[in-house]
Amino acid sequence: MTATVQQEADQTGPPTFVRRFTATTKGARLARHFAVVELTCSGGLERAEEVDSVALVVAELASNAVRHGSVPGRQFELRLICMPDTVRVAVSDARGERQPFARPAGEGESGHGMRLVASLSSAWGVVGRDVGKTGRPLRPPT
Repeated sequence: MTATVQQEADQTGPPTFVRRFTATTKGARLARHFAVVELTCSGGLERAEEVDSVALVVAELASNAVRHGSVPGRQFELRLICMPDTVRVAVSDARGERQPFARPAGEGESGHGMRLVASLSSAWGVVGRDVGKTGRPLRPPT
């Protein structure tokens, strides 16, 4: 595992936690754990069910980054931005050509996790970047 851990110290902006993980199942598990620890220890979220909801979104996006967005030798990045009523979760992977989507209920065996992300988020989407893409759900605390 390799990681760049930083708490971005922009005094004018919201607290932001960033870390890169190996594009493996272990990296996806560590991303979820990182989110729980940072949100709990920083006071970003006060209620356990809020932390659990964000952790579930992180787990799904990290899993998708590993399963569908990995490029050999490249990592994925998790970014948590803690605003007063919202936690923005951004997971970036190295592949830009495969966009996630939520399948309608009962169709196929995959894509259900993105329905879960959509149900726990006030909004979500994908934006391009120089290398890869970033999934960005916006999740207000409940």
